[in-house]
Amino acid sequence: MTSTAFSSLPLTSEFLANIESLGYQTMTPIQAQSLPVILKGQDLLAQAKTGSGKTAAFAIGLLHKLEAKTYLTQSLVLCPTRELADQVSKEIRRLARAIPNTKILTLCGGKPIIPQLASLEHSPHIVVGTPGRILKHLQKGSLKLDSLNILVLDEADRMLDMGFHEDIIRIIDFMPKQRQTLLFSATYPDKIKEISDAIQNNPVDIRVETTHDNTQIKQIFYEIEKGERTKILVNLLQHYRPESSVVFCNRKHQCKELAEELWQQGFHALALHGDLEQKDRDQVLVQFSNKSSSILIATDVAARGLDIKDLQAVINFELAHDPDIHVHRIGRTGRAGNTGLALSLFMASEASKVSAIEDYQNNPVRIDKISTLKTREHFRLTPPMVTLCINGGRKDKVRAGDILGALTAQPNIAGKQIGKIDIFDNQAFVAVERPIAKQALKTLTEGKIKARKFRVRKLR
Repeated sequence: MTSTAFSSLPLTSEFLANIESLGYQTMTPIQAQSLPVILKGQDLLAQAKTGSGKTAAFAIGLLHKLEAKTYLTQSLVLCPTRELADQVSKEIRRLARAIPNTKILTLCGGKPIIPQLASLEHSPHIVVGTPGRILKHLQKGSLKLDSLNILVLDEADRMLDMGFHEDIIRIIDFMPKQRQTLLFSATYPDKIKEISDAIQNNPVDIRVETTHDNTQIKQIFYEIEKGERTKILVNLLQHYRPESSVVFCNRKHQCKELAEELWQQGFHALALHGDLEQKDRDQVLVQFSNKSSSILIATDVAARGLDIKDLQAVINFELAHDPDIHVHRIGRTGRAGNTGLALSLFMASEASKVSAIEDYQNNPVRIDKISTLKTREHFRLTPPMVTLCINGGRKDKVRAGDILGALTAQPNIAGKQIGKIDIFDNQAFVAVERPIAKQALKTLTEGKIKARKFRVRKLR
C-alpha cells in the first residue's frame, strides 16, 4: 500500500470523518499492512509491539463489517486481562461513534455475573472479554455466537502464557466454522503458530518491525555482582530520578519483596502480580497512573494490557527469559514521540541473555559501569500527587464532576490542583496535589458529595 492515509481505505465518509475527528491522521505500519487484509475478509496472523496501533486496526475492521440493524453478536475480541479488555472496549466505542445504536459489551472475571446476564438479555453487536468469563456465559447459554463473523485474539501470546489455550479452543466450538479470525501477538513463540494452524484458514502473516528506534529509547545495561541487585536499583533511581518507572521482575514473590524493600528505603513503590484481588489491582493501577506512586513493580503477565502514558523509564531488575519479551517490555517507554529510558541489570552468568538481545535487535547494547552512577544520600522520589478513596461510585450515581465540584467549592482548592478521577462501581479515587492533600481530605470528609456523606480515606 503506497499511501498511509485512512482515506485510501474503502470506508464510509461518516466513518472516515469520525476517524479524523479522533486525531488519527495517517496509518501506523501495522494498520497500513493489516487493514487491507482485514477489510478483504481474510484471516490474519500479525506480530506488532505494544503501542503500535493494532487495536484500532482490528476495531476499524470489525466496525466496517458490522450490521448495526441486526441485533446479534457479530464480533468477539478475546483479551488476556480485564485491563486490556476495558482499554479495547473504550477504543472500539470511540471508533463506533459514527454508527448509531452500536452495543458493545465487556465481559470479564472479577466482576459480578448477574449484571452481565441482564446486559446479555439483548444481544450485543460486539463482545470484548477474557476467556474464562466468556466461556462461562457460553456454557450458561447467556451468550450466543451462532451469528459470529469475526473473532479477534488480542495479545494471543499472553493468553497462551496464562494457560488459556484450552478455554480458547472450547470457546471456538461455540462459533461458526465460516468466520474471519484475526490473531495479534507481540511475540512469536512456536505455540502461536500451533494455535494459528488449529483455528485459522490460510492466514496472511504480517510482521511489523519489533525492535525500537535507538533515538526514541535510551537503552543501557549494567553488570552487577551477586546480592547487589536492590542496592544498584536504588542507585539507578537516585541517578536518573524518573518520575514514573515500571520495574520488571520474573517472579511474583520477587515483586512483593522488592516493593517492601523499597518502601523501607523511603520510595513509594507498589507491586502488581497475580495474587492480587481485582479491587487491590485496580487500586495499584489507579495510584500509579494518576502519579500518586512513582514505581510500579510487575511481572510480564501482570503488566499486560496496561495503558500507561508518559512512562519515563522501564527497569529490568531481572532480564526477561526471551529477547522478544525484553523488547516488548522496553517498548512501554518512549511512546507517542516522547523519549524513553530502558535500564537493565545483569550478572556475568547472564551474558548469553545479553548476547541474545543484541542478536535479536541486530545492534550491540550499551554497557555502562556502575561507578558512573551518581548516588544521592537520603534522596527520595516523592510522587507529586496523593490519592483519596471515596466509598461511593457508579452505583451511587457519583460522577467525576460531583467530586470536582465538592473539592473546588472550597476557595483554597483550585481545579488545577486536582488530577485524575477514576470511578468504579462502589468506590471512586481522586488524585490531588500533595501540598493540598490534608485540606482535600478534610473537605470531602466533613462536606458532602451530591448532598450525601461518604467515607473518605487517604491511600498510603
